[in-house]
Amino acid sequence: MKKLLLAAFAMLCILPASVVAQGVLDQVNDPFFGESCTSIMVGKKASTDGSVITSHTCDGRYRTWLEVEKGQKFEKDTTMEVYKGSLKTETAWDRRKMNVVGTIPQAKETYAYLNTAYPCLNEKQLAIGETTIVGPKELVNEKGMFLIEELERIALQRCTTARDAIKLIGKLIKEYGYGDWGECITIADKHEVWQMEIFGEGPDNVGGVWAAQRIPDDHVGVSANISRIGKIEKKNKDYFMYSDNVFSVAKNLKRWDGKEEFKFWKAYGKVDKPFKIREFFILNALAPSLKLDFEADELPFSVKPDQKVSVRDVIALYRETYEGTEYDMTQNLKVVKKKYNDKKEEIGADTIIAPNAHPWPTRDHRNLRNYLKEGTIEYQRTVAVAWCSYSHIIQLRDWLPDEIGGRAWFSFDNPAQSPRVPIYSGTTKLPESFNFCGQKRYREDAAIWQYRKANKLATLQWQKTRKGMMEEVAYFEDKGFSDAEYFEAKIKKLLEEGKKEEATTLLNKFTKDFTGATMLRWKELENEYWGRFGLGF
Repeated sequence: MKKLLLAAFAMLCILPASVVAQGVLDQVNDPFFGESCTSIMVGKKASTDGSVITSHTCDGRYRTWLEVEKGQKFEKDTTMEVYKGSLKTETAWDRRKMNVVGTIPQAKETYAYLNTAYPCLNEKQLAIGETTIVGPKELVNEKGMFLIEELERIALQRCTTARDAIKLIGKLIKEYGYGDWGECITIADKHEVWQMEIFGEGPDNVGGVWAAQRIPDDHVGVSANISRIGKIEKKNKDYFMYSDNVFSVAKNLKRWDGKEEFKFWKAYGKVDKPFKIREFFILNALAPSLKLDFEADELPFSVKPDQKVSVRDVIALYRETYEGTEYDMTQNLKVVKKKYNDKKEEIGADTIIAPNAHPWPTRDHRNLRNYLKEGTIEYQRTVAVAWCSYSHIIQLRDWLPDEIGGRAWFSFDNPAQSPRVPIYSGTTKLPESFNFCGQKRYREDAAIWQYRKANKLATLQWQKTRKGMMEEVAYFEDKGFSDAEYFEAKIKKLLEEGKKEEATTLLNKFTKDFTGATMLRWKELENEYWGRFGLGF
């Protein structure tokens, strides 16, 4: 009987893999398609402490399970499998709608890396952010082997520098083909950060085209679902890299006439101009002296910030919803609040933002408000969105050992509400609840739901709950940075003494303990909100 049960279980594990994964072209039916990520980059001379920063919000219904994949050594002539369909799995062992689409030669040795939906950090302080930049449908060739998440995975397994990662990705695309929509990956190492934009080569060729531009060390950059690389300076190899077919494909597909100045975003991006609200807002916030114009045809690829940027500044930008600006979606959601004296006599009135107004209105909410009064809410794509799966801001620091030099400030759900947990390059084990995705259904064992419940309840009366929730966010942010200062010094000393195993144990416990503390407090917030709003919202 036991053997029969095991056989049946094995069949269940095998059968889903035969289901065809969602095609890349089918993604246009996803309501979040093309509006799904934001990546901010900071060069080492633009940051307050000399760290290089890249970052990522994974916005949409993507998997929220994550784990640390160990580095391995392999014998000669081994191969590794390449997958499609991994972005929406429920666990690391879930193979439903996930297909093996090919194999490539395995490296002799691979590095450990943080396996998120879009893999992001390895043990050698190589980090990657990502944003989908879509591009024209006619460039997509689904016969290409590689989707962007697999290219990120392999680069983190095999590379230690951004330049090597770009070269490897370019080589894989040329040899095996790129089968995804237009994508931007923001690749950083301990010394520099690059923006790499990739597109398919069209239906007739299984290949791809790409260009990469380096963010100057004293600049900041942003990618938010729009191609931004413009003129390619062929002779400036310290700042530009590109595929050998980048110009010929544009000409062959009649996307460039070969006469006017070539701009990558114009040839491949399918946009009127290489920015929208997020790029403008972030660059303008960091360099207000430039007086950037939202109505301009083009913004600088990157800018030198007026003041050096700390990682906490970047974290704050990821909470941004434009409140208090002309793009504020709550500015017309007001009510009259009457004032009374001790005798309960009306003595005046104030017009205030409605207690239930918040900067993440759903389409239904906007439609209702605009039906009652046209123009009440003009939708703006904010940096922080309620439909975020997870986000991270990654620092890379060359003055520290790799084990603690790479540091990801990670959060689940809405980045404007959730606390951030530190995960280091040397971390080898994550909390148990990180093993489960909570996007397909409610799962008590999935980490995201430990934050999402309080976040969503808070949103229902945001003007009343925001102050308290932001105090908790600030508390854990302060705690994270103050604890890390002492903790990193301790880990560094252990590594210098050759006590790597002990250092690793402490790294794992640090993330686990910090996660547990934040989850407990968000559970308390959830209970508090139910107590306050249990009779109605």
